[in-house]
Amino acid sequence: MGEIIQPRRMFLWSMAVVYLAAFVSLYAQIPGLYGNDGLLPARLQLRYSGKSLGELLLSSPTLLWLGPQLGVDTHTAMELLCLVGAALSLAAVLVECLRDSVVFFCLWVLYLSMYQVGQVFLYFQWDSLLLEVGFLCILVAPLTLIRGSRGVREHDRVTFWLLRWLLFRLMFASGVVKLTSRCPTWWGLTALTYHYETQCIPTQLAWYAHQLPVWWQKLSVVGAFVIEIAAPLLFFSPLRRLRLGAFYLQVLLQVAIILTGNYNFFNLLTLALCLSLLDDQHVNFWLRKADKISKNDSKLRSWLCYLLEVAVWSLMIFGTIVCFDLKPNTTNNGISSRTAFTYHQFNQFLKTVTIPCIWIAVLSLTWEMVTAMFRCACVSGFLKRFWGTLQWTVFATATAAMFTISLVPFTYIEYDSNARLWPGVRRAYELVDRYQLVNSYGLFRRMTGVAGRPEVVIEGSNDRVSWTEIEFMYKPGNLSASPAVVTPHQPRLDWQMWFAALGDQTQAPWFTSLMYRLLQGKRDVIELIQTDVSQYPFHQQPPAYLRAHRYRYWFTEPKADGSDPQRWWRRVYDEEFYPTVHLGNTFLESMLNQYGLKDKSAPRRKSNTTVAKAVRWVRSQTRGVTTEVLIWTLIACSATLCLLQALQNRNKHPERTPLTQEAAGKNDTKNLPEGSADHSGESVEQQTLGEDEEEEEEEEENGDEEEENGEEGNGEAKNTDDDEN
Repeated sequence: MGEIIQPRRMFLWSMAVVYLAAFVSLYAQIPGLYGNDGLLPARLQLRYSGKSLGELLLSSPTLLWLGPQLGVDTHTAMELLCLVGAALSLAAVLVECLRDSVVFFCLWVLYLSMYQVGQVFLYFQWDSLLLEVGFLCILVAPLTLIRGSRGVREHDRVTFWLLRWLLFRLMFASGVVKLTSRCPTWWGLTALTYHYETQCIPTQLAWYAHQLPVWWQKLSVVGAFVIEIAAPLLFFSPLRRLRLGAFYLQVLLQVAIILTGNYNFFNLLTLALCLSLLDDQHVNFWLRKADKISKNDSKLRSWLCYLLEVAVWSLMIFGTIVCFDLKPNTTNNGISSRTAFTYHQFNQFLKTVTIPCIWIAVLSLTWEMVTAMFRCACVSGFLKRFWGTLQWTVFATATAAMFTISLVPFTYIEYDSNARLWPGVRRAYELVDRYQLVNSYGLFRRMTGVAGRPEVVIEGSNDRVSWTEIEFMYKPGNLSASPAVVTPHQPRLDWQMWFAALGDQTQAPWFTSLMYRLLQGKRDVIELIQTDVSQYPFHQQPPAYLRAHRYRYWFTEPKADGSDPQRWWRRVYDEEFYPTVHLGNTFLESMLNQYGLKDKSAPRRKSNTTVAKAVRWVRSQTRGVTTEVLIWTLIACSATLCLLQALQNRNKHPERTPLTQEAAGKNDTKNLPEGSADHSGESVEQQTLGEDEEEEEEEEENGDEEEENGEEGNGEAKNTDDDEN
């Protein structure tokens, strides 16, 4: 794999953006979800039992234990941690030197602290994924604040490899579980005929995608299987163009999901992981920058690589046609498809490829380690070589450890492979499990809502005769309301309402708390439903009675003239979900006591410390602002400032074309004294690395500059063999 300076910088910037969206989104919902009058008060998760602070942190690793030392309650401490996380991530977006290991460690600790008390509202796969990727950022990011330099380190490609491995685990497992779950819609290739209208929060484009012909929906499922199961095998290919092809396939899938569904920051996080498949050469191609021109590749080698790449893509296309029996269908002017293999055959395939996939990853990681070690050995100067080798040893060991413990959740997809793992690996995984360093994934395992999208509708009344529906901002309810676009914000109550509709109310204890808080008229909870409280039907007086019914929803059919529908949804009544209750109702009281949601403690006085007042002031300034608007405003302003800064730097360092570089190289060679040809060749080669690397080198200390020059001067001949087609 080529140099990864630019992809690493892009990845760290993207992660700062994802952290910003995650913290701001969560901050807006803390009072209603975890406040003292929220649905699941966070203070109930922290039991101060007389243990020391160290013992408390070991039992539940969260900074919220420090709340009493700051003179704030758990609710205020959560808001404070979110504000600190949002401020740190915003600073990292704007200032490159703050995209540092120390900063990313702080961001990871802050989000882990939230996760530990988040309960069901934070137990989503993307929350676990953010924690895992966030921990890898600590290994990938430079130590700018300590070392004082953003220069290239010899072990960067080793730690960056872990992102590719995580991307492989995420995508491969997501494809495999769809078939191992034996869901008839995935096996019948009809899943997308239900997906667009049954996903949690669809977009308007989902309505249009739902109207596509069935043959196209089935072909799209085939494409999803190819992208999630076959394409990830190319992530570790030694051929560069195969990895780039896999990159664009993953981007295609993620963009399609973003356009048709609101999956918060999950798709942005996955796209950030996809950057691990790129190298500087391709990023410079995007930016129309001059890149290092290699004249040592033989035509024979190039042609052999081309032939091998064509063979791989041809084999993938042929395998897709055979496995899914793709044929032209003249009846509907489309392509017919069906699953041409059995569950037993797929299970045998999985048993066959799981362990080889691990060994391929081992070989790929070993190659990166050996290459990095070779570069360390080529650094001039004993002390610099020793320091580089010591860094390589530490980070290579950390990378190997992360890879090893990740084998446990990865092999969950195949029982026999998991059973063959060394018991010591399992014990190591159990030790770090509470920190969410590695996790198992499997998105869209089964398709729900085949018989119609289940949706819970809450109704309120003051006389028990006339009932008014309580409409949520994002989830479907009002038949005429167009589907919302809220990415990258995640309205966590709306998501849990979707899960609650799939089962019985007893499977969602928090729903009883929701009914109770609405009867009490708690503003913090009401703002989870409507940010603008005036849009809430009972904003002047809480309802005396509440009930909930389950309906079945479907998208409406398109109009004959092709115009937008007046109603996006149609529905039929299904059954009662929650009986009619009021304050003091026997059923409501018994459920509250059963789930431990009845707060019997005395009302808590507000803290008047400086920290508490500052947190309350920030809350007063953001109250009433729609969260997705706030997030996109911060991201847009930050991206604009970064773009202006990049343009300013570009003007300071005008880009040189390959012709001007070659001419400049010749002129420099002529002007040098005899015996300096080797040094001249090295200088011209460095100039072709691109303006961004030049900026980094200018900021380096003199010792670091000598280290990088020594690396390139001594390792130029060797690195030619490492460059891939």
